[in-house]
Amino acid sequence: METLIALFRSFKTITDDEAAIICSHFQDKDFKEGEYLFSEGKVCKTLFFIDTGILRIVTTNQKGTDVTYYFIDDKQFCTILQSFNEEIIASEGIQACCDTHVLAISKKKLLELYQKLPLMADLINEIHQQRMLEKIRLKNAYSGQDAVERYQVFLSEQPQIAYRVPLNYIASYLNVTPQSLSRIRRKLA
Repeated sequence: METLIALFRSFKTITDDEAAIICSHFQDKDFKEGEYLFSEGKVCKTLFFIDTGILRIVTTNQKGTDVTYYFIDDKQFCTILQSFNEEIIASEGIQACCDTHVLAISKKKLLELYQKLPLMADLINEIHQQRMLEKIRLKNAYSGQDAVERYQVFLSEQPQIAYRVPLNYIASYLNVTPQSLSRIRRKLA
């Protein structure tokens, strides 16, 4: 829970009493590589904070192939935000890319936390907004690039992920086949 409180304190002063209230609303959970924290086709009712590990937002396309939209690494929040906020069925899932430890809070518990500590609503919204801007910046960095350039941008922008997740997840994220990505890696090595 220390990393969660440290994140909040990087944005706003949080007293020890407030930290205790926050911690009492979150649950520790562990997931193995490949395990789903949330599966598409349901309403996402949980907000996760990644203590250690990497998650991916994933969907299945019409051909039945998994497509990685984003990677989310240590010290960040993860949920299917539109599903969580609007209580609608999600077309994406959340999967652990490696063994991952998260702190989870249900929407019900989060709303209780907002009532006890109103500052948390603005704080979590600010964190979500910053993350959304970062996602847009990353997607724009890949725009208009060929496969080799996309992989080079990936290595420079997200090096903490590059060697911690399976190659096929990265290939899906970069919109190349795993075989092409293997050739690109060998070529650049």
